[in-house]
Amino acid sequence: MKLEQLIAIGHVRPGTATLFIDPLNNAMARFSISTAKRQAAFVSQLLHESAGLTRMVESLSYRPDALMTVSGFKGRFTRAQADRLGYIPGEQKADQEMIANIAYGSRLGNGPIHSGDGWRYRGRGPIQLTGKDNYRRCGLAIGYDLVTSPDLLSRPDVGCLAAAWFWHEGNRTGNSLNALADAGRIIAISRVVNGGDTGLAERCGITDRFIEAMA
Repeated sequence: MKLEQLIAIGHVRPGTATLFIDPLNNAMARFSISTAKRQAAFVSQLLHESAGLTRMVESLSYRPDALMTVSGFKGRFTRAQADRLGYIPGEQKADQEMIANIAYGSRLGNGPIHSGDGWRYRGRGPIQLTGKDNYRRCGLAIGYDLVTSPDLLSRPDVGCLAAAWFWHEGNRTGNSLNALADAGRIIAISRVVNGGDTGLAERCGITDRFIEAMA
């Protein structure tokens, strides 16, 4: 993938594209994301998840109603907790640390709420790798101690490697998503990455523009 091709997609700023082009290419080469279809599918997911490669740490600034309904959080918050912790415009900021600890406590290999693991191992990197177990597994695969140094995932080089590892084997299917990319099954890929249909139209649109840029 060339720098001008990444910029041509129109979803990433030139300066950001320059910063990420080598990390992306290195990560894709390492995990056999080697064809235009595969690269388009992979990069489109990263661009959507990270807001054009600008958000490398998960934002948990949710409004109270979202804490009660967002995918993956259902049943984790009481109404009183959501009202106390959520973002209310003009009234209160979200308590993002406590939101993370409640949302991710005692799951994904994290300790209970009071351990702080939910916040420590919140989503990081361009594909928002989440949870202590995933940090450990990914770190072993790519050669970094992500459990001890979770902020490494915020670096372009490590973050892109982590995203490619997730694509290759770290996702919930346990299989490489290259096969789905080869078949053009972008909706199926999006559901593996996101767990639902959030941003589906944008993910598909970025993929189409990427393939055009690669032609």
